[in-house]
Amino acid sequence: MKNKLGKLFVISAPSGAGKTTLVKRLTSARPDLAFSISYTTRDPRAGEVDGQDYFFLNRDSFEQMRTRHAFLEHAEVFGNLYGTGREQVEKLCQAGRDVLLEIDWQGAQQVMRNDPDCCSIFILPPSVQELERRLRGRATDDESVIQRRLGEALDDMSHWQEFDHVIINEDLEQATATLLAILTGDADQTRTDDAETRSAVARILG
Repeated sequence: MKNKLGKLFVISAPSGAGKTTLVKRLTSARPDLAFSISYTTRDPRAGEVDGQDYFFLNRDSFEQMRTRHAFLEHAEVFGNLYGTGREQVEKLCQAGRDVLLEIDWQGAQQVMRNDPDCCSIFILPPSVQELERRLRGRATDDESVIQRRLGEALDDMSHWQEFDHVIINEDLEQATATLLAILTGDADQTRTDDAETRSAVARILG
């Protein structure tokens, strides 16, 4: 993916860190951002449109694409395959569009291997206690589910150093501004190799 005019940004976060809200605010502020449409082998749901919500294809076609290394990342979730098409992202970037991928850390690792030029961003909550409060505040899960989600989130958080930047989402306005600054290349203070950033994360993770 050389000589591209746009840039690929990859955003990951544990459940409860506020990533979805931040991405909504980001796309409101940057309507020019492009999203890659994923490929999937699952059946379309009511109202979903092929080529708009997902590219729907059968398992054999998906496997053929995977054999051709046509995906920047792919995964199997509940028996269905999902993937981000390499060609689609390349075309958007070559057309001068910045592209945003909102995926988990495992998918982000694949993208970083396949496109070392991408910019990767990890979102953290301001504390483990606040993370738990947010998970409980959803009031949709029983205690066993909350504990499982919390454990998974803590495991996810341990991968923050694998990313280029980390944002501590304590204040939504500030976190949004920082995210926008990263997209314009003006946020060296959020790099994961920055000493102050590492100290701040260490306080969160204990």
